[in-house]
Amino acid sequence: MDKQSIPDLMKQIGENAKTALLQLGTSTTDQRNNALVLGAKCLREQTSNIISANQKDIEAAKQKGLTPAMIDRLLLDGERIEAMAKGLEDIAKLPDPVGRVLAEWERPNGLKIKRVSVPLGVIGVIYESRPNVTADAGALCLKAGNACILRGGSDSAHSSKAIHDCLVNGLLGANLPAGAIQRVPTTDRDAVGEMLRMVDSIDVIVPRGGKSLIERITAESKVPLFKHLEGICHTYVDKAADIAKARKVVLNAKMRRTGICGATETLLVDASADGKVMQALVTDLLDAGCEVRGDEAAQKIDPRVIPASEKDWGTEYLDAIINVRQVNGVEGAIKHIGKYGSHHTDAIISEDEKAITDFSNNVDSAIVMINASTQFADGAQFGMGAEIGISTGKLHARGPVGVEQLTSTKYIVIGNGQTRP
Repeated sequence: MDKQSIPDLMKQIGENAKTALLQLGTSTTDQRNNALVLGAKCLREQTSNIISANQKDIEAAKQKGLTPAMIDRLLLDGERIEAMAKGLEDIAKLPDPVGRVLAEWERPNGLKIKRVSVPLGVIGVIYESRPNVTADAGALCLKAGNACILRGGSDSAHSSKAIHDCLVNGLLGANLPAGAIQRVPTTDRDAVGEMLRMVDSIDVIVPRGGKSLIERITAESKVPLFKHLEGICHTYVDKAADIAKARKVVLNAKMRRTGICGATETLLVDASADGKVMQALVTDLLDAGCEVRGDEAAQKIDPRVIPASEKDWGTEYLDAIINVRQVNGVEGAIKHIGKYGSHHTDAIISEDEKAITDFSNNVDSAIVMINASTQFADGAQFGMGAEIGISTGKLHARGPVGVEQLTSTKYIVIGNGQTRP
């Protein structure tokens, strides 16, 4: 597709989305839920075709030299496709977030006022490698009565198309417009630039991806954003931690899936803890095949520990690499996270209630985990069916962005002929 046609393409997509939004406004909860259930059915029926499409992306990724962790983000198998399908069904089972009366009151003059939830409108989602975002984002937007425009990365183009085809199949089967969930059909980066300027068509953009993508979108977008920044997540092991619990949680937080945004990138250990604590944690990670970059205390534990640089403390690896540092208690952990963290997800492992309270109250992150793995930073794990991203900003939505966060509000004022004096 030549670049001259991209503005026209994006304009048409925007017009289709606005038209679909009007039609969604008169749709029923059952219709939207049925579209998701039918989409899930299609995903299961098309599993072999989706895997074949995914293999094209995997082969291209290998030729590009992507890391194993990044390839894992791309990979789809029967289990992951089933998880996507179940995610659609779980979203369908959620209460309708649209039309909820959030508050109501009556004024002395007899005016009755209600604050109700309404769809945000047209949502643009710009994301990189993970093809499951296509299903999650499309389903969440539809459930909340929004139309959406999905622009996935080139790495997952074949996979995303196959998934999107199933979502459209569900829409049509439920007598809803195909324009309700659109996928930008080009990998040309100019399409992203066009989306960022579509203020007449798009109400909000949700970016999901690496630092360079987020920085570009933040700098260029004329459309409001729900920012999903880096996941520089920390796990702090306090002197009052249960060592068995800490070992299990830390290993999972780093190594379960190293390429997701909720993976722990830095382990902080209380300097007052028994020396065997850091030794056990570092040894577990090394033995599991994780590269450890540490401060002097960590380096003394094992010759395999590499000295950590200043840059390392602020790096999201998305790989089997972790930083390890000794800190002076909860205060030291809070200080380190405040300097190097990304306000995403941070965890404390401790049996001391004061330490837990101090950490929870003073770590300025969207999600704080207590005695649990940072890998639980996920909308599905929160019971939200799925999430469109983890918002690290503070306006409108923070943390997992699910169906409720994809609504806005309006005020309904009911009178009986009142006039203002």
